[in-house]
Amino acid sequence: RELIYIWETTQQTWAQDMITLLRQAKREADDNLTRGNTSLAPARLADYRRRAEALVAQGQQDNPAQARNPALDPRGKTKQSFAYNLLARLQRYATEVWRFIADHRVPFDNNQAERDIRMPKLKQKISGGFRVTHGLQAFCTIRSYLATLRKQKRELFTALTCTFSGCPPSPIPGC
Repeated sequence: RELIYIWETTQQTWAQDMITLLRQAKREADDNLTRGNTSLAPARLADYRRRAEALVAQGQQDNPAQARNPALDPRGKTKQSFAYNLLARLQRYATEVWRFIADHRVPFDNNQAERDIRMPKLKQKISGGFRVTHGLQAFCTIRSYLATLRKQKRELFTALTCTFSGCPPSPIPGC
């Protein structure tokens, strides 16, 4: 989303090229996963990382750090552009950004994480929050437990039945 925003607002080519590179990597990772592989070949991983680093370097040339003016802002950090901050994160978290090609169990997007927090945020919006802290903690514990079991494709009704019978199934695989 942030790359699309930068491309649409500034027309900086590095952003469009990074979008294209990420989409190409996702297609290749998906194809690789359908063939039963868990990761791209090391040469392909290195190629994507090298190309991404070159695009980040190009973006940093187009978006240099803002110089500090002590007369106007004597304390704190100097406000940087949106593009500069995104480039800094792409560089700092490159391993995490590209993890989906190194480990196909990691999703390309964070849609599932957003869906997981949707219900607590909805409850907070409708009821205005939780009256007591332990109510919030109980709600989050139950939601987290059920979300984990759902991701493991385990039967939720059976798990709840066992839980209320005094023998909750462990959400930790292999336990």
